[in-house]
Amino acid sequence: MDERKIVSIAELKELSGGEIVELPSYNEGQVIYVKLRRPSLLQMVKAGKIPNELLADANILFANGANGVVNKAIKDEDTLVRLLDVVECICEESFVEPTYKEIKDAGITLTDSQLLAVFAYTQNGVESLKNFR
Repeated sequence: MDERKIVSIAELKELSGGEIVELPSYNEGQVIYVKLRRPSLLQMVKAGKIPNELLADANILFANGANGVVNKAIKDEDTLVRLLDVVECICEESFVEPTYKEIKDAGITLTDSQLLAVFAYTQNGVESLKNFR
């Protein structure tokens, strides 16, 4: 018997709305939960949410993953700055609750571990965050 079921629009909408994710905390022994979604790089490029001057860096970042690229980029400050700009674009699209704008407007700066965890989540889902805990 075939148990496949076509997803409804309501279910698809709920699934695309994101999930609650644990990020590294600012302080030891504390937990931070946020709601993130996994945005599409192609849709971000199409919508102009990744500026043209960052497209090559975005491609490198998505092809090589955060840790490999950041390790190489540390030797080149300009590359590192551009890669962090790409990660910020990704954060803008990923944070559902609170929004990234709300975080920035409150004067809160995410740590490097938090930024890299968000990027890792966008690429590989919740399983990839085990390395950050």
